[in-house]
Amino acid sequence: MERREFIGLVGGLAALLPFPARAQQPTMPVIGFLNGASPGGYAPYLAGFHQGLKEAGFAEGKNVSVEYRWAEGQYERLGGLAADLVGRSVSVIVANTPAVPFAKAVTAKIPIVFVTGDDPVENGLVKSLSRPGGNITGVSLISSVLGSKQIGLLRELVSAATSIAFLMNPSNSSSVRNVSEAKDAAQSVWQQVHVLQAVTVTEIETAFAKVAQEKVGALVVVPDTFLISRRDQIVALAARYAVPTMYQFRDYALAGGLISYGASLSDQYRQVGVYTGMILKGANPADLPVLQPTKFELTLNLKTAKTLGLSPSPGLLALADEVIE
Repeated sequence: MERREFIGLVGGLAALLPFPARAQQPTMPVIGFLNGASPGGYAPYLAGFHQGLKEAGFAEGKNVSVEYRWAEGQYERLGGLAADLVGRSVSVIVANTPAVPFAKAVTAKIPIVFVTGDDPVENGLVKSLSRPGGNITGVSLISSVLGSKQIGLLRELVSAATSIAFLMNPSNSSSVRNVSEAKDAAQSVWQQVHVLQAVTVTEIETAFAKVAQEKVGALVVVPDTFLISRRDQIVALAARYAVPTMYQFRDYALAGGLISYGASLSDQYRQVGVYTGMILKGANPADLPVLQPTKFELTLNLKTAKTLGLSPSPGLLALADEVIE
């Protein structure tokens, strides 16, 4: 056999050898990002998520890829989107409040990292906060416990108001529970309590028209993925109808909303990014404790307050972590 033929034969056999016998070519892991909102309104939270990945040593397009699945506010689509990610054999699934039950339903093997406003133990997502067990862990925003505090802060700002309304997405089970608990606190302070529902852009408009019709004196926007993604529309309508409005996230106040009280959602997504990176490196989600915010921010937009004819008390101004002028 000639030397050239021998070399060609050896080369051909090498190509047929099992994968471990050849030089290892690392496969880039894939993250499935499952979310009930639309991407446009989630830019600051995605930035937080990518910051967390960076802190864990990962950068999209360099050593990890991300498959995004957005339900665009249509939560009924989340089941199919979750199944699609599982079918693509992603390494980790990142899911938010409306999405995580669907992700949990379609896989017990792929790790899931969540951001949720619910109590994940009460909802059966994890066994305990300190030892989640199974394939799921993440961050709980403990939104339900903030309702009475938000109502109290709003009441201090609009002490003359006699009625309050809650704007919620009825498709979000977390929002339903939050409103149920917050109504009890509101009914002891306000004479009238209204619950307004919206699952579409048009229904948000209709809800604010109802605010004007009922002459509602104050409004609380219940945290929800779809409503968060529509914050610019909501803030604009609150200004149009001159209704003092409380939000959970600072991004509303930055967009012109009156007042917000809650944890930084961007920072919670950063924590999710860190956990995702840790799992990609081999950490077991069963051993990663569910995180909860340790700091809640009060943000007051003084410019908006003045436009509404409100004069925040010195005490409220002193409580604020940030005053936007």
